[in-house]
Amino acid sequence: MRASVLGLGEAGTLYASGLVTHGWAVTGYDPADNATPEGVVRAATPEDAVRGSEVVLSLVGGRFAESAAASVAEYLDPDALYLDMNATDPAVKRRVAAAIGESRFVDVSVVGSVPTHGSATGVVVSGAASAAAATVFAALGAPVEDIAGVPGDATARKLLRSTFMKGLGALIVESVAAGRAAGAETWVRAQIAAELTTGEAAVDRLHDSTVKHAARRAGETDAAAALVDSLGLRPVMTRAAAELHRDRADAALVPAEDDLLALFEGLPVANIGDARDRMGMLDGGVRALWKGARVVGRARTVWVRAGDNKAIHEAIAVSRPGDVLVVNGQGDTTRALLGELMAERAKRRGVLGIVVDGALRDVGELEKIGFMAWARAVTPAGPYKNGPGRVDVPVAVGGVVVNPGDLIVGDDDGVIVVPAAEAASTLLGGRAVEADEAQRRAAILAGTA
Repeated sequence: MRASVLGLGEAGTLYASGLVTHGWAVTGYDPADNATPEGVVRAATPEDAVRGSEVVLSLVGGRFAESAAASVAEYLDPDALYLDMNATDPAVKRRVAAAIGESRFVDVSVVGSVPTHGSATGVVVSGAASAAAATVFAALGAPVEDIAGVPGDATARKLLRSTFMKGLGALIVESVAAGRAAGAETWVRAQIAAELTTGEAAVDRLHDSTVKHAARRAGETDAAAALVDSLGLRPVMTRAAAELHRDRADAALVPAEDDLLALFEGLPVANIGDARDRMGMLDGGVRALWKGARVVGRARTVWVRAGDNKAIHEAIAVSRPGDVLVVNGQGDTTRALLGELMAERAKRRGVLGIVVDGALRDVGELEKIGFMAWARAVTPAGPYKNGPGRVDVPVAVGGVVVNPGDLIVGDDDGVIVVPAAEAASTLLGGRAVEADEAQRRAAILAGTA
């Protein structure tokens, strides 16, 4: 059997060596000056590496997955299997499959430690040729989960696992560092180890008690974050845990997202601001572009270079119904970052409107189509489309930091940003302010105030 390994870094070397050990004839390629594993023939070019191979393993890293596939696609044998083992986005896997040919492409996700298990590390495989790939990995002694499906499905499984594994690893690092700073590292490590040894029971206990006691534990994790901060460390994971607890506590008050947004309808921005101690309101320079504009939705954040809207196009392409585009346009008012045509595209994807620290145009048309808009200025001058830009990152707009998914409420008075984890509690506070103002207004009109 002949195999090729593209990418002879740590993982590529271990897989190449494992194939050699199992009697395969292995050719490898890597443009970097990495050592060639014993028993592997080093090819001078990627096309030389894959010619005549029955199986090609791509281990070049996610950034280079597409370019590696493009460099060898036309040189693969018709019946060769192409195993893309790079950790990347499912969309990348689908593009690689299209370039290689779906009939011979396999999406492979490695779900264990390659340095520990080598070529016998467990994998999840998907795609039209997944069954054939499962046979290859089983021959290497690897546990294989063949989910069939389409390219990208196996990668999605790995990313789902990563939400736990990478988060757990980061949390352990932060907790141990805090223990060390407090002179209690051994005790903290023992506490962590004890929780990791009870299997499914621990998962159930931690999950269920987090949901049940979220409100109380939000305060506890806030206090823990303050402690970590006082020890001279940044409590990144602990603050995230506090936010998750607040979010779950809010969910107990208002269980459905649609219900939450609907309950904010009609609640004035001014009342919400009063309930939040006047915090989170954009400065008055970012204003509604026509009377009666009103929006309640979730922030799809965008950060652009002054006068350039390339990233806004990217944001529209990934937006979901109920999103509001929130754009840091650097406060530049010389170029409009969005007009009628982009608004139509956004509206078709369910985007409710835009809040931009910058300028817009075609305001009359935006009003006609019901695409709500707040901006610092209006100008007929169009934008550049060169980039750079960022989507779904924290942005500063009108003097307020906005995170992806934060609640955005806008009306004639302006726009307020409510952190995602505080939406339900803010709703209750805003309604209380509204009721109090109604009562005081009635007293004024009755002459009893």
